[in-house]
Amino acid sequence: MSAKIRKIITVLEETLIEGGKAVTPPTRRAAAIAVIENPFAGRYVEDLEPIYAIGEELGELLGARAIAALGIPGPEVESFGKAAAVGAEGELEHAAAILHPKLGAPLRRLLGKGASLIPSSKKRAGPGATFDIPLGHKDAAYVRSHFDGMEVRVSDAPRENEIAVAVALTDSGRPHARVGGLKKEDVKGEDGLR
Repeated sequence: MSAKIRKIITVLEETLIEGGKAVTPPTRRAAAIAVIENPFAGRYVEDLEPIYAIGEELGELLGARAIAALGIPGPEVESFGKAAAVGAEGELEHAAAILHPKLGAPLRRLLGKGASLIPSSKKRAGPGATFDIPLGHKDAAYVRSHFDGMEVRVSDAPRENEIAVAVALTDSGRPHARVGGLKKEDVKGEDGLR
């Protein structure tokens, strides 16, 4: 099953000053969001496997758009995350079926790795609702400087029969991170933790 995409939004956020102190170079986060028709809206379907392919398609499409917005090669991306907002006629499980079984593999291919679990969130929402995309280091979950998130919204989505699906990527961790933990330069990237 292919995604029926109504619109795609790409957002680039650059932080130049944090806490009154310049951020050099600026930290950047990019999110790509697809608003898609929910093929199972308004009805209970036991087997959700037909929409797994939508996740695979969107992992490639949204990942490529977010990388392009950052303007860096995929392997230089430092953290990633994914999220979905489901309209009123859908289930949270519809979002899970898109986000979890197959979205990660094409995204990891674009990044050249990605040993960590991809942080995710899902919620039921109406048009214009904000939703958060959690972020974590792509290769080592213990890198605290990369525990972050990006808030996004689409003014007219998700409608009752839609799902807004988002992927966020960064070129760095939080500005002026200083709460300890594993440093990014010490990442081994073998087990997804360290």
